[in-house]
Amino acid sequence: MFERSAHDPRPLRAAWGLAPDVVYLNHGSFGPAPRAVIDERQRWFAQLEANPMDFFIRQLDARLDHVRERLARFVGCKAGDLVFVDNATAAMNVVAQSFPLAAGDEVVATDHEYGAVLRLWHTTCERAGAKLVIAELPDPLTTTEELIDKLFAAVTGRTKLLVVSHVTSPTAVVLPIEAICRRAREQGIAVAVDGPHALAMRELDLRRLDCDYYAVSCHKWLCAPFGTGFLYAHPRRQQAIRPAVMSWGHTSRGPFGRWQDEFDWVGTRDPSGILAIPTAIEFLESQGIETFRQYGHELARYAREQLLAWSLSKPLCPDSEAWYGTMAAVEVQTSDLRGLQQRLWERHKIEIAATEWKGRKLIRVSGHLYTAREEIDLLLEALRNDH
Repeated sequence: MFERSAHDPRPLRAAWGLAPDVVYLNHGSFGPAPRAVIDERQRWFAQLEANPMDFFIRQLDARLDHVRERLARFVGCKAGDLVFVDNATAAMNVVAQSFPLAAGDEVVATDHEYGAVLRLWHTTCERAGAKLVIAELPDPLTTTEELIDKLFAAVTGRTKLLVVSHVTSPTAVVLPIEAICRRAREQGIAVAVDGPHALAMRELDLRRLDCDYYAVSCHKWLCAPFGTGFLYAHPRRQQAIRPAVMSWGHTSRGPFGRWQDEFDWVGTRDPSGILAIPTAIEFLESQGIETFRQYGHELARYAREQLLAWSLSKPLCPDSEAWYGTMAAVEVQTSDLRGLQQRLWERHKIEIAATEWKGRKLIRVSGHLYTAREEIDLLLEALRNDH
């Protein structure tokens, strides 16, 4: 049964700029950022516009290094292991462009991966004469051991890279990423982790994880501004990394001295969102990261229970915080998933994520500290009325 948390979301609704009539149950897709983070971004943007020459040429280097230091402490790595990019998609494109693949090589991904990531690696393998292999995980998921065995059953002597989510996008499942990375290291296989949903939702220690690459969007659970992300690359991979967009690189230090130098200047761009990342971290820490994780999971669990009872469908994974965090996905019986999503918005001002996965139609519910249990009840009422 769902246990009510001591957290009261009502005072925090005002900390975000959401329209008062919107029932926003899709935080996992698109932020949004709290007002304090937006204000900080605007403050940095005003400083930039006051004297762009001074800001870009004399100040920006040190500002970016400061943000890297703060972010590195939050994710458990060295600042020298991070570069800033627009989002996890941009980060994964850097990996795809930089990872050495030859004809006959194989890349293994799971059937729970984000569609854009699968598309990217299919194209990358095709160009190299390599092969993208899709590992079909157990359905439903039951145990960590069975999942890992099924994943590595797709590995062969030609496998060079695993591409795997920390938290999956279509199915909202937490994969046992530490155990996957450990087994991959034992077999000499590199791992690229797609991690936009894991940042803040899960405890993250990149040193302990010891993956080769980790791609992140900061606008999801961390609530940083849109257009902020980072790529972590293990020191063993950094010298081979190249940006997806080639520009001047970092010229103020002369010849490139750090692998990050090619990323700090990829043409003139607005860095104000990146500079507001520390404020996003501070905001979430001030509210209590464990409070957020516990409350978010309670909401997701309540939504999952109610949606499963309404849809009469089977769960995708066990009912455990080890398997899902602050969002949950449930299969629904409808012939028009996009129409259902659109009607929820047009008739009830309710926003949810909806996706087709392996021929099944899923809706995914996610909230943050501002989300009330009663908003999930409104979703269930709207779904019952729609049918």
